[in-house]
Amino acid sequence: MAVQSHDPSLYEHRDRIAVRRALISVSDKTRLLDLAGALAEAGVEIVSTGSTAAAIREAGHRVTDVSEVTGFAEALDGRVKTLHPAVHSGLLADLRLASHREQLEQLGFAPFELVVVNLYPFEETAASGKPAADVIENVDIGGPAMVRATAKNHANAAIVVSPRRYDEVVDAVRAGGTTLALRRSLATEAFVHTAQYDAAVANWFLDQEDRSWDDSGEPEAGGDEEASIDSVFETAEGYVGYEIFGLRESVLRYGENSHQRAALFTESEGAGIAQSTRLHGKEMSYNNYVDADAALRAAYDHERPAVAIIKHANPCGIAVAPEGAEDPIAAAHELAHACDPVSAFGGVIAANRIVTKRMAETVSGIFTEVIVAPGFEPEALAILTQKKNVRLLVLPADFVPNPVELRQVSGGFLLQDADRSFTPASEWELVTGEPVDAATLGDLEFAWRSCRAVKSNAILLASGGASVGVGMGQVNRVDSCRLAVERAGDRARGSVAASDAFFPFADGLQVLLDAGVRAVVQPGGSVRDPEVIEAAEAAGVTMYFSGERHFFH
Repeated sequence: MAVQSHDPSLYEHRDRIAVRRALISVSDKTRLLDLAGALAEAGVEIVSTGSTAAAIREAGHRVTDVSEVTGFAEALDGRVKTLHPAVHSGLLADLRLASHREQLEQLGFAPFELVVVNLYPFEETAASGKPAADVIENVDIGGPAMVRATAKNHANAAIVVSPRRYDEVVDAVRAGGTTLALRRSLATEAFVHTAQYDAAVANWFLDQEDRSWDDSGEPEAGGDEEASIDSVFETAEGYVGYEIFGLRESVLRYGENSHQRAALFTESEGAGIAQSTRLHGKEMSYNNYVDADAALRAAYDHERPAVAIIKHANPCGIAVAPEGAEDPIAAAHELAHACDPVSAFGGVIAANRIVTKRMAETVSGIFTEVIVAPGFEPEALAILTQKKNVRLLVLPADFVPNPVELRQVSGGFLLQDADRSFTPASEWELVTGEPVDAATLGDLEFAWRSCRAVKSNAILLASGGASVGVGMGQVNRVDSCRLAVERAGDRARGSVAASDAFFPFADGLQVLLDAGVRAVVQPGGSVRDPEVIEAAEAAGVTMYFSGERHFFH
């Protein structure tokens, strides 16, 4: 059936819409009562289902059961409760159209301005090892229908699928209603949410495809337990049951190059870049994932608001916010970008704080492949979603850097603890020169933490809590020093330097000294340490030994 085309002149403009009636049906009841209490206080009529309605009612808030709206009790053990014209007319009515308003009145139905829905815990049930019948019962039907209906109708209603958005929605309700920009942002997240949910269901069914099933819906023994590695890259038409590290989340367009096959796998209890939510932009590529993970690694090495810009898995800028900055994450981005604006073109950005409107305004003028962060302000999303191709990723709420790292080698795998240890500056050994002031020591510590994200051999020059020159991936330390100085230009004079490993000779250090670097931190431990210390002493430069190395291959 063709989609009806409407005359745009028929539509009324609607930006801020007051919330008078809300439909709430959630499996994850995190902060449910906070939300319900705030809505009740604002005079919003709450309509709800089953256990959600019971929880709201027990908390002392007035709630209308969906069955009162539909005129029908829940049927088929709860499989049918919201799939009714009285519900979906209220979700889909486009109140900008007089004809829709008239039909609602004739039918005796009322619209919803806010819908809060999250879905049955399918993935958790599938990962728990429960019987297949239990897994199938957790395939949500009514929930995705309500989410998609409201997201489609975001011109008139707001859809919320995550407790993470409750506060900003409550703030909007109290301010007089949701704005179009907020509703668009919520709709985008909603469509991503249902797409990922459907993908998880489809992958689970495909993983069972090679098994036979008995009448109870349980897989019987005897199915193939092993498959060729080729099956990892098969499309939905082929076999996809082969698992390497976890559940196959998606087949990517290609790998590092167009002739290489690639797929993304997710760990059942993972909370990293693989579990991020794409709010906007093209699908992620293999290289996007690699660079985004490297950017997160760099940004989350710092406790202060920090931004890292990555190109080909190497930083072209890392910075933390200056003390007292009005907009810390925006200030950190501006400093990180200033390190190497040429290389930042087409780069990947990671922030360890929510992306603000001001940061978005700056980023919007720079060609960027991916921005990944713990969240985006609605105004920031409104700005960034105007860029058609930039990928906007929101990290899982429980994101933490991986504690271990896995790498494949021919015939096996290597596993190691992630390099998350940084000896504090207070424990460094001063080997030559005068102790530096607090600001300089802060820059040295920033440089020391930041150089860990740089491919070895790594040299990083810093000033004011920001990288100003990076030398990376060279086969000797002298070339890394030259590259860092060249990238820094005039900014090298007066900067501080960090080296991820000791200077085997004084020649690399001499490059930094000649460029005007005023303080250096390095691990120490070379048999030629005395020669290196002597060069620093002759130049009147302070040098610290950290006692730890930060190779990154």
